[in-house]
Amino acid sequence: MSIYKPGQGYNVRVVTAIGLGLVVLLGAYWLWEEFAAASWFGLPAIYISSGIATTFVAVLAALGYWLIGVNPRAVDFLIATDAEMKKVNWSTRREVLGSTAVVIGLSLLVAAYCLGFDRAFLVVFAWMGVLETGGL
Repeated sequence: MSIYKPGQGYNVRVVTAIGLGLVVLLGAYWLWEEFAAASWFGLPAIYISSGIATTFVAVLAALGYWLIGVNPRAVDFLIATDAEMKKVNWSTRREVLGSTAVVIGLSLLVAAYCLGFDRAFLVVFAWMGVLETGGL
């Protein structure tokens, strides 16, 4: 049960483990809350809720260890993902700001275009007597 290819894909494995850890902890908290009022076999509710949450964490931690560290197919996928992410050509801040300005500008232009057609149809339908404008 040793780590498969331990030096490769380190960043992706760490981020995947952190993400899985957060999901598992949130799930354990949810289970803790769900079983906070449970009473089985005369046991106090705190034992039941903590036992279920701890079992959940232990099972998913073991599954996460197996997927992130031991399973060759999953590990090879994470290593390949890390290699591909290193090849990505990330945009500069200037490019991102320019693209964002273009998207916002075009969105406002399309909104103005739709508003113009809406007002035109409002006037036409009000003139035809099909639409009551309520004083517009």
